[in-house]
Amino acid sequence: MKRTHHCNELRPAHIGQTVTLSGWVHSRRDLGGLIFIDIRDREGRTQTVFDPSDLAKELFDQAASLRSECVVSITGKVRQRPAGTNNAKIPTGEVEVMATALEVLNMAEVLPFPVDDPEVSSKVNEELRLKYRYLDLRRPEMARNLRLRSKVANATRGYMEEQGFLEVETPILFKSTPEGAREFIVPNRREPGTVYALPQSPQQFKQMLMVAGVERYYQLARCFRDEDQRADRQLEFTQLDLEMSFIEREDIYALIEGLLKRVWKIALNVDVPTPFKRISFEEALNRYGIDKPDTRFGMELVDFTEEFKASAFKVFSGQIANGGVVKALNAKGMAGATQGQIETMTEYAKSFGAKGLAYIKVENGEWKSPIVKFFNDAEKQALIAKLKIVEGDLILFAADQWLNACEILGKIRLYCADVLKGQGKLTIPADQFSFLWVIEFPLLGFDREQNRWYSSHHPFTAPVAADIPLLKSDPKKVRGQHYDIVVNGVELGGGSIRIHQPAVQKTIFEELLQIPPDLVQARFGYMLEAFKYGAPPHGGIALGFDRLIAILCNTPSIRDVIAFPKTAKGTCLMTDSPGMVEPKQLRDLHLELRVKQPPPTPPKA
Repeated sequence: MKRTHHCNELRPAHIGQTVTLSGWVHSRRDLGGLIFIDIRDREGRTQTVFDPSDLAKELFDQAASLRSECVVSITGKVRQRPAGTNNAKIPTGEVEVMATALEVLNMAEVLPFPVDDPEVSSKVNEELRLKYRYLDLRRPEMARNLRLRSKVANATRGYMEEQGFLEVETPILFKSTPEGAREFIVPNRREPGTVYALPQSPQQFKQMLMVAGVERYYQLARCFRDEDQRADRQLEFTQLDLEMSFIEREDIYALIEGLLKRVWKIALNVDVPTPFKRISFEEALNRYGIDKPDTRFGMELVDFTEEFKASAFKVFSGQIANGGVVKALNAKGMAGATQGQIETMTEYAKSFGAKGLAYIKVENGEWKSPIVKFFNDAEKQALIAKLKIVEGDLILFAADQWLNACEILGKIRLYCADVLKGQGKLTIPADQFSFLWVIEFPLLGFDREQNRWYSSHHPFTAPVAADIPLLKSDPKKVRGQHYDIVVNGVELGGGSIRIHQPAVQKTIFEELLQIPPDLVQARFGYMLEAFKYGAPPHGGIALGFDRLIAILCNTPSIRDVIAFPKTAKGTCLMTDSPGMVEPKQLRDLHLELRVKQPPPTPPKA
């Protein structure tokens, strides 16, 4: 019984035809002596009807014995559904198949959770869903996610080919480069004591491809980082990785804007306006308190350093005297914040080292706060004018060093937005996408504990040409040619124009990052040597492909768009990995475990 059509194909034009459908029993209903079986495959589902007056008893009884998720083939004749029974929720809802034959390809036991009822299955514990991931992926919404992922991957490849890029695969077994995130190490059996590392990104290889004259490279690259898991992180993930020669930042902006415009049109039929807005790192922190701002709503941070530098409120004036700033935001409509909500925001402030959180509730014509008594009329008027304060507002302050003050209010701003959305006071349309480029990042940051500079992006990022003379004399003022692409508060990816002059790269490694010369040679010597043989100016970017798909699928977790993801603990519940290794494998790798492995489970009798 070879199938003739998929389960989302039949329409009124097929009425009268004899067809064979194959798939899973989505549901079975016994009504008025008839059995209705919805059969489902990857494409959709179709209703079939088993009428005892037209079928042998054995065949009818076989249909009656089926349960959800049995695998079957059904042959029958397509007919118009009786008047009043059409199902407008499915594309095949105008027709049904009067069954004449049934083949049971595989019976199914009772499932650990239903896959045919979205309201029920969506509430199933995630660990159970991940343990039975092959069942979870049968759910139409999960199948839709995988289909959209494939569609976007194909669109991406098509776009990159049109733009003259070559798809090149780079190695998965690399060497350790511990400057970045924690790596996964692979012991080398052939040379005891040496290891490979799984790549955190193809960064160094793609730069070598530019030296090799490839000029335009891309791949959907698998990357690995042994870091703590979150909703938007996995131990292994996919990124759209690309690099171009003989370009400037404007070329990257135009390329990525064109790609995202096409992807949003193909995936969601949404026309994304271009060019995207651009703001500097400093402006993003000053206005939104974060370098990946969600600009779909206001509630921007406002600076009051000048107004409070001589304030009688010593918490503010004291911070300003010590080189700090005072910033505030107006959470409009949140004057009724509960004590629990205030405590949550206070904990956010404390997590950045602040001693507490100053705030004012504007209720019943009063400013309710113990700090108001310290403010003079000019300070109050400045608050009213710059924050547009009215009844029902909640004013929140941060007095700290600039970065800390921005980040405290940035975290609180997002929390307030979630609260206001939950109360229906802030509405953000689901189809609103606010893209922007964040640019002009500082090239370096300073680690006070280790008393040394570190790369704010990675050590291959080129400084802005005009700032190169400041590298040795005033590193903190050096801007990097680094750029992040952000949408709705999510960082889709980042990249930079790279250093292609060996002398500049050596200065960054040795003099600013203080990597010893012998270590530079061991880790990056091949790259510095390659640059001596004619490295073109080049730059690139990497987009988090899983995050991109999660946004398109409107899901907060990238686990929902990855076929077989890991849990927050980094485990695969379906395959029960990671697992133990045999002693012989350890001997072959010249390894010995300090942790004792449990004895092997005896085979079942």
